[in-house]
Amino acid sequence: MPVFDYAVQFERELQQKYSREMCSYELTQSNPSVKFINAQTIKLPRLTVSGYKDHNRNGNGFNRGTVANSWEPKTLDHDRDVEFVIDPMDIDETNLVAEVANIQNVFEEEQAIPEKDSYRFSKLYSQAVTYASSGAQVDTTVLTAQNVLNWFDNVTQYMDDNSVPQEGRILYCTSAFATFFKQAADIQRTIEARSGGTLDRRINAIEDVVIKKVPSARLKTQYDFTNGCVPADGALQINAILIHPSCQISREKYAYMKLFTPGSDSRTADNYLYQNRYYTGTFLIEAKACGIAINVQAAAASGSDTSGGSTSGSASGGSESSGTESGGSSSGSESGSESGGETTGTGGN
Repeated sequence: MPVFDYAVQFERELQQKYSREMCSYELTQSNPSVKFINAQTIKLPRLTVSGYKDHNRNGNGFNRGTVANSWEPKTLDHDRDVEFVIDPMDIDETNLVAEVANIQNVFEEEQAIPEKDSYRFSKLYSQAVTYASSGAQVDTTVLTAQNVLNWFDNVTQYMDDNSVPQEGRILYCTSAFATFFKQAADIQRTIEARSGGTLDRRINAIEDVVIKKVPSARLKTQYDFTNGCVPADGALQINAILIHPSCQISREKYAYMKLFTPGSDSRTADNYLYQNRYYTGTFLIEAKACGIAINVQAAAASGSDTSGGSTSGSASGGSESSGTESGGSSSGSESGSESGGETTGTGGN
């Protein structure tokens, strides 16, 4: 067989790998009805409807309500690829699939998965800054074990007041931030000593919020995607992202992984050629912006750029303008906190 389609052959294995090792995997599972089909940009409809009025029993009709429709455009912006030329002398011919699977495994662990996490978290930060006036919370409070619970209470109370679902919230944070919960002054815990003398001090959730620790290198405000993915100059540390996944869309429109055997392509000559490409995007939904709260390191006094996203390179985690069409309005408030295609309907939280 001259061409092996690994996107098909290893689809289940890759999904299992992503669910285990990709910190942002849950973000890809929200809003499944939103699909990018034959389109780079989709428009999410935003409906605004009026409420009840008193019924007049002596009248002959109902009170007339109003319906306003506006559109929120979203454009895929992260299109990445790579190819590797593999000399046949470096491959055991009797175990071709295993050899290429090993290349794919190393690439996913060391490049693809960290980049996807980094892109998504930095993009959520930049969009939260953009949509602060629509309810997204971004703050630079310096958190410690003494005030981390107050920060958590404040941002969750804000979400509760804005009807963000309580079930399903996730707190993505650095290990340093998670340690504050272990040391929090006002928290009471019972530590279990298991057989063998093992003490389990882990905190995996607080109230209904799942805590997911993320390597700090994947939680930066900006990345340079010129060659792989590295924190950009001036990038700030994101300490925590509290989010309900329904307030965002993370979708991979296109994934391509193929291996061409020697002589199967004019460019392969006597080599194997492995190609990998993915096309994705992450977007905060403006009408649901109150479903995210971010604590980030304060910028230096000289004024570092905190607009988020990427610097030079083929992809961007940068901010996206929030245009609207044919009327409609959004409202929200900004709250402070710590240091650090197919068209489908979406409603408020």
